[in-house]
Amino acid sequence: METTITLILFGTFAVLLLIGAPITVALGISALVSFLYIGENPIQFVQIAFTSVGSFPLMALPAFILAGALMEAAGISKRLITVAESLAGPFTGGMGAATVIACLFFGAISGSGPATTAAVGMLMIPAMAKRGYNRGYASSLTAAAGGLGIVIPPSIPMVIFGISALGFTAPPEAIEKFGQFGSVSISKLFIAGFVPGALVAASLLTLNYFMSARKGYRGSSENWSVGQVGSAVYQGFWALLAPFIILGGIYSGWFTPTEAAVVAIFYTLVIGVFIYRELSWRDLFRSLETTTWLTGRVLLILFTATVFGRLLVSNRIPALIAEGTLALTNDIFMIWALFIGFLLFVGMFMETLAAIMILVPVMLPVAYSVGIDPTHFGIVMICTLAVGFQTPPLGENLFIASGISNVSLEEIALKAVPFAAANTLAIAAIAAFPQLSLWLPRMFGY
Repeated sequence: METTITLILFGTFAVLLLIGAPITVALGISALVSFLYIGENPIQFVQIAFTSVGSFPLMALPAFILAGALMEAAGISKRLITVAESLAGPFTGGMGAATVIACLFFGAISGSGPATTAAVGMLMIPAMAKRGYNRGYASSLTAAAGGLGIVIPPSIPMVIFGISALGFTAPPEAIEKFGQFGSVSISKLFIAGFVPGALVAASLLTLNYFMSARKGYRGSSENWSVGQVGSAVYQGFWALLAPFIILGGIYSGWFTPTEAAVVAIFYTLVIGVFIYRELSWRDLFRSLETTTWLTGRVLLILFTATVFGRLLVSNRIPALIAEGTLALTNDIFMIWALFIGFLLFVGMFMETLAAIMILVPVMLPVAYSVGIDPTHFGIVMICTLAVGFQTPPLGENLFIASGISNVSLEEIALKAVPFAAANTLAIAAIAAFPQLSLWLPRMFGY
């Protein structure tokens, strides 16, 4: 029975993807066919799906999307980029470094890889081209750095991982062997993402420096000065304050991640309307339209992926996969290598949020079985799937960068390979040393 339902569930899903069905449709139909096969009432399908979109933490999703859209319209992202450019100065690879730093800043308020790529790329790709950077190189670096948008908190995929992992507890045999595992929460994931995000950014900055030195790329035409940086920081003070208010409020316990997202919206409205005076009614309605479209898209995937995952669990498919994996090897480094390789492959073909919702029920039990902390696993999973934004054929960041620069997708994808390799090395280090992810949460008492 378990083998048959597995074949029906994954077989139907694979066939629908191969014929070009949207992933939401593929998830929903494969789950419905499996429900009908095992004789379950189809009404239960709707009940499970409806329950999946009714959780309080999920309210943070549309709120963070709206906050990111408003910050771009209000001029906050533009000022963050100006600060990053002033920090880079005229040094080797300075404009490329400014792009990575700007993606770090914007990632701390948007939580989205494509949104980060679009916001930063619109300003930095033309600016790099004016400084003599190859447009293909500038586009590939921006696409790679845009992935930081989901690694640096607050992150929409971290919200989805937190919701997906809440229903899974470590099996008794794993607790007996490795002791009690840490809990999973969205706040804890946000804190855990800081050091790994900085490490991934450092890998991009290092590679950019050496590639720029070889190609002769430099930074801005003006000399670096404390006064210039001070002026940029002064003009962008309210923009720089946004991440501190959002994240500081979460970590200090003043408000939850969901409440922080609402605070971010009101903060942006006040800054955009009364201080920068760049937020118009047209911008507001455009931001609401973007939020509605993106949120609806995510919720549809969540709607069907939850039913898909529930079928996996009820038929012991994750347990069978865990047993099969552990039959091959129980070496934790080999397990990590299998995880990272598989996630890199999946990221090339599947949207990040859908991949998280489908794979958490399958991979988290395996992680528990070899003693991997769920928060550590979540950070590595998100960092690895972030590479998918810069790898074809899906590669959303590649499409955005290509549209901005008018450089062919093939050229950008080829030039992005070294950055993907640098990211993968950083991810391997994050996986090998759990303290990189867990040290900061423990400092905050998690």
